[in-house]
Formats: sequence, structure tokens, C-alpha cells
Amino acid sequence: MFDPLQATLKTASHGLSAQSARMRVVSENLANAQSSGSTPGADPYRRKTVNFENVLDAAVGVDMVQVSRVMQDTAPFKTEFDPSHAAADANGMVKMPNVDMLVELADMRESMRSYSANAQVIKQVREMVSMTVDLLRA
Repeated sequence: MFDPLQATLKTASHGLSAQSARMRVVSENLANAQSSGSTPGADPYRRKTVNFENVLDAAVGVDMVQVSRVMQDTAPFKTEFDPSHAAADANGMVKMPNVDMLVELADMRESMRSYSANAQVIKQVREMVSMTVDLLRA
């Protein structure tokens, strides 16, 4: 039998790891929100998304979250008229990334809140373990 507090710590640490990966992808998307192609008609940066899955940890007996894969968003690229741009086609249109700053900021906030909640779980479990040790000493 696995200690429930240790199982809780392991579950929360998997949550921290998953949200860290999500934050990395969000930061890539934000950093490349204006990265266009370098030649006429070239595709710009394509937004990435993170897919999570739950995996049963048989030793602990609980479901853990993990990143199943990082995928590319298939939404169409935006276009802007800029005939002086190196990536402009014959009509002066430039393909721009399919990154929506508002969506990325919402993903970032959700990731941050989830990360914070998992960190709070770890903090609470550490306090409970500390209280238990103090009780056993007395």
C-alpha cells in the first residue's frame, strides 16, 4: 500500500511538470506571433498546442497527467498586405502566423493557475507531513 500523502505529492508534481510544458509552448507561440516566412509564399510560424492524457500509475494507484503530444494548430494563416515584405506574394500579401495573442494569454493564465494550485497542494502536504512528524516526536 502506497502512502496517500506520497501519492498526492507525486500527482501534484506531475501536474507541475505538465503545466510547465504547456507554459513553454505558450511562450513559443507568443515569441513567434509575428514570425513570417522569409521567401515569397513561405509559410510562417504555425501555432502549437499541447494535448494532455491521464496515465494510471499502478504502483501508486492514481491517475497522473502527462503531455501526450505537442501538435501544430491547423487553423489557416492570417494574411496582411505588405508588398515591401520579403515574404510577400505577387499580390503583396504576406502570410502571418495563426497565433492569437488573446488565446495565448488566456492559455498562459489558465496554465499559471493550474501550476499554482498544484504547488499549493504540495505545500499543504508538506505541512501535513511536518505536523505528523511533530506529533510522533511528542
